[in-house]
Amino acid sequence: MSTPEIPLWEVFIRSRSGLSHRHVGSVHAADATMALGAARDVYTRRGEGLSIWVVPSNAIVASDPADKAMMFEPTASKIYRHPTFYEVPDDVGHM
Repeated sequence: MSTPEIPLWEVFIRSRSGLSHRHVGSVHAADATMALGAARDVYTRRGEGLSIWVVPSNAIVASDPADKAMMFEPTASKIYRHPTFYEVPDDVGHM
């Protein structure tokens, strides 16, 4: 008799002092609601979280570090994309 595998979920938390979500770990859960509950119980014990995201691990697609040159080098030849060529008007304020 085989046991069905419980899906793995990646957990991202936005802290009270932060502006973006940060990956904090993983949990096993049968569905998204259970994954949210498990993530809350495991990763926000001291109330440090403001928002939690859970994403099925098998839904995440990542680049291979070995492909760094192919993925990121083309941007080095496009210097016009660097903000050093533009002056920010004073009316814009904090950017």
